[in-house]
Amino acid sequence: MNRMKVTAIISDNLISEIKRYAKGKNLTESLTIVLKEWLASKRIKELNGIVRESPLEFNKSFSAEKIREINRK
Repeated sequence: MNRMKVTAIISDNLISEIKRYAKGKNLTESLTIVLKEWLASKRIKELNGIVRESPLEFNKSFSAEKIREINRK
């Protein structure tokens, strides 16, 4: 795993909220938790946009009954 040391100027209020919600062992872990959650949220929004533009469609021969039979095997 690669790591990067970063210097950033972040308000004390924002840092306090991050620590309170993320509940990490330290500030680094809390920031990592928050950034991962933010990134996951952005990825979901991006995927939702893709699905909105090109919705998923069931195959015309789709049958829930057939799927249940396959799953029971």
